Amino acid sequence: MFNKVLEYAGSYRNRTILSGIVILLAVLLQVLPFLFVYRIIKPLIMGEAISFGYITVCIAGVCICLVLHALLYVKGLSMSHDAAYNILMRLRIYLQRRLENLPMGRIQEKGTGSLKRMFVDDVDSIEMLLAHALPEGLGNVAVPVMVYISLFAVDWKLALLSMASLPIGMAAMCVMYAIGSKDMSNYYKAGKVMNNTIIEYINGMEVVKVFNKDGDSYKRYEKDIKNYRDFTLGWYKACWPWMAVYNSVLPSTLILTLPLGSWFVLRGYSALPDLILVMCLSLSIGIPLLKALSFIPSLPQINYKISALENLMNEEPLKQTDRDFNGDGLTIRFTDVAFSYEKKLVADHINMVIKEGQKVALVGESGSGKSTLAKLLVHYYDPDRGAITIGGQDLRNMSLEALTQIISYVDQDQYLFNTSIFENIKIGCPSASREQVIEAAEKAQCMEFIDKFPQGIDTLSGSGGRKLSGGQRQRIALARAILKNAPIVVLDEAMAFADPENEDKLEKAISEAVKGKTLIVIAHRLQSVKNADMIYMMEKGYIAGAGTHDQLIRECPSYEKLWQAALESADWKTTTAGKDGKRNA
Repeated sequence: MFNKVLEYAGSYRNRTILSGIVILLAVLLQVLPFLFVYRIIKPLIMGEAISFGYITVCIAGVCICLVLHALLYVKGLSMSHDAAYNILMRLRIYLQRRLENLPMGRIQEKGTGSLKRMFVDDVDSIEMLLAHALPEGLGNVAVPVMVYISLFAVDWKLALLSMASLPIGMAAMCVMYAIGSKDMSNYYKAGKVMNNTIIEYINGMEVVKVFNKDGDSYKRYEKDIKNYRDFTLGWYKACWPWMAVYNSVLPSTLILTLPLGSWFVLRGYSALPDLILVMCLSLSIGIPLLKALSFIPSLPQINYKISALENLMNEEPLKQTDRDFNGDGLTIRFTDVAFSYEKKLVADHINMVIKEGQKVALVGESGSGKSTLAKLLVHYYDPDRGAITIGGQDLRNMSLEALTQIISYVDQDQYLFNTSIFENIKIGCPSASREQVIEAAEKAQCMEFIDKFPQGIDTLSGSGGRKLSGGQRQRIALARAILKNAPIVVLDEAMAFADPENEDKLEKAISEAVKGKTLIVIAHRLQSVKNADMIYMMEKGYIAGAGTHDQLIRECPSYEKLWQAALESADWKTTTAGKDGKRNA
C-alpha cells in the first residue's frame, strides 16, 4: 500500500512522510496533558504537599500542549493535503499518458462517462484517503501503541485491564471490514453503471424526446440510480451495527481498569500511583483509538482504488515507435489483415493496394467492415494479423505523429471544440496564418455560412459544435483537412450530413480537399464514387470484389445488387419530388 502511494508521490515523498510525523507529534501532544493531570492528582491522593505554583506550571503545561497540538495538527494536515493533491496530479498525468498510448478505438469504446468518472470522481475520492486516512490513521495508531508499551513498563496487570475493550472493538471492526471488502468492487461497479447511465440519459435526451421514449429511458435511469442507492444502503446497514459496537466499546478503557485495578491496589498487587497513571493514560488514548480504527478500514482502499484506476488502462498499448515516416512513396498496402472487435471477427484476409494519387472507394452494407479498414489505416487499432504499410513502411514502425502528418482523416462526426470557428479550423495546421485559415474555409465552402454570423470566423462554435448544423460542422472538418494539406485523405462517410441544398457545397469542398492527393473514401452513396479508380466491395468483413464500377457491375453480384438498390433509392427520391420541382424525400 505504502509503496503504491510513494510511487506516485515522486518529489513529494518526503513531504508525505513528514506530514505523518508532524501529525504523530500532534497526537502525542494530545496525550501529554493527561500526564500533567496525573502530576496534580498523585500528590493530592497520596497526601503529599503541593504548591500553588506547581499546579500553575502543570496547568500551563496542559495549555501549551493543547495549543501545540492544534498548531501541529493543522500544519500536518496542510502538508498532507499539499502532498495528496500533488500525488493526484501525478496520478492523473500517469493515466493521461497511458490513455494516449492506447489505441484510439479502445478509448472511444470506454465512453466519456467511464473516462470522466475515472479522471475526476475516482481520482478525487483518493484525496480523502491520502490527506486524512494515511497520515492521521498512522499517527493515531502509533501513539496508542507507544502508550500501551509505557503502561506495560509501569504495571503489566493494569495495562492488560486497560486493553480489555480492544478485543471486542477490534472484532467488531474486523467484521465490518470483512463485509465492506466483500462488496467493495460491486459498490464501485454500481456507481460506474449509474454514472454512465446519467451521462447517456442527458446526452440522448434529444433523441428520447423526438421518439417519445421518455418512459423507457427514464425507467433505466431510475433503475440504475435506485440500484446504486439500495446497494449502498444495504452495504452501510450491514456495517452500521458493528460500527456502533466499536464506537461505544473502544473508548471504554476504564471498564475493567477502575473496578479490578482498585481491587488490585486494595490487595496489594498494584500501587495506587500506578493505578492513577494507568487510568489517566487510558483515558488519553480513547480518542486516538477511535480515530485510528475509523481510518484503518480506509487504508486498503488507497491501494484498491489506485490499482483499479491502473487496471482500467491495463490494455495493450498501440504499437508504434518514435521513428519518422521514411517510406518509399505513398503506396498503401494491406497484406492479409485481420481484426476482431470484442472477439468478433470484423475483417479478415484483407489484401488491398492503393497506389499514390489514386481515388479508391470502400463500399458495402452497414457492418461490412468499411469503416474498420479506415480506422486501421489511421492506426486507431493494431491489426490482429497481417500488416498495413505506406511506402513499404509498417504503420507500427513509425510514430503516430509521423502518420498523422501524411494522413488527413475526416469521419462523419468530427468534434468541434467550444472555441471560435477560426481556432477549430486552425487545428489542421497550428502554425497557419489567419489568411491561410480563411483561404481553407473558402475552399471548403464555409464562408457562405460564416459570413452570416455577426462575429464571422471568430464566432464560437459551441460545445461539440452544437451551434452549427451537421453539414456546417462537416465543412469545417474538411477545411481542417485542406489546411493540413496531407498527401493522403481518408473520408469516412463525409457526406453523411449532406442535405440536398448542401450536397453540392460539400462535394466542392471535398474536391478541394483531395485535389492532387491519394483519396480513400467510404460511402453508402454509390453514385458519388462510381468514377473511382478502384472500388472495393466489402461483405461481412471480406473483400467480395475489386475493380472499377463497370467491372464490378459485370463480375460482382453483391456490388450489382447494391447498385440496383442505389438506383431504386434515387428513383424513389425523384418520384417523390413536389410540384415545384423540390424534393420531398
